[in-house]
Amino acid sequence: MSFRLAFAFVSIAALLVDPTDAVSQDMLRSVDLNSPEMTTSEMTRAEVDALLKSVPQGDGRAADLDGKRLSQLDLSGLDFSGGNLHLVKLNRTNLKGARFDRAILNQGWLIDADLTGASLVKASLLGTQMQRARLGGADLSGARITADLSGASLIGARLAGADLSADMRNQSMGLMRGVLKSADLRNADLSGANLSRADLEFAQLQNANLANCSLYRADLAGADLSDANVAGADFTEADLASALLPGAAALAEARNLDKARNLNLARRPH
Repeated sequence: MSFRLAFAFVSIAALLVDPTDAVSQDMLRSVDLNSPEMTTSEMTRAEVDALLKSVPQGDGRAADLDGKRLSQLDLSGLDFSGGNLHLVKLNRTNLKGARFDRAILNQGWLIDADLTGASLVKASLLGTQMQRARLGGADLSGARITADLSGASLIGARLAGADLSADMRNQSMGLMRGVLKSADLRNADLSGANLSRADLEFAQLQNANLANCSLYRADLAGADLSDANVAGADFTEADLASALLPGAAALAEARNLDKARNLNLARRPH
């Protein structure tokens, strides 16, 4: 059975188990992450580099790496901008300083990948598996993200204007949204980001810039927002149970805090 067909079967099975978090949660239970499919590469760095450079610049074409196995390679510094990396496997791959601007990484696998300092401006990350990925200082400005970034490190990352919201118009694959459970977003720039219904449970958001972002129905239970900039941030129906909030002066600049859920269970700074 091809991996693509197996992926389809797994997705359908996940829907039957838990339709609200199908791909990002149940799929991992049915995929062997230690299999050669998920841990090996079918190309060398030199071959990947040659493929990227063979695509003429400026004519609208882009490199096609759809479904390629590129796990555990050193692909640091390479330019994948505009490329098709749908279903690519980049698990534990060194992608430091690589460029993925406007690239399609939908349903890709980047578990434990190192994207420190990488650029993913306006990239498409729909249903992408990025658990524990390292994205310190990475630029995801304007990216569309319904990826699972649980446990990922995004210290100092730029997500200004990024869209991590749930797509309420298309739920055939369950509630696809940005999942940042226990992610480290200290000092990250999320200004103007759409975090509607995003899962930020237990996320570290100390000193993060959340100015003017939408937190409508976002799950912030147990999150640490101490010293975060929440000026203009919309907390309508956000879940703040056990969340550590910033100081009173900062909260005074937030919007609709009184409409948040479980505000009475949130923790205040000493």
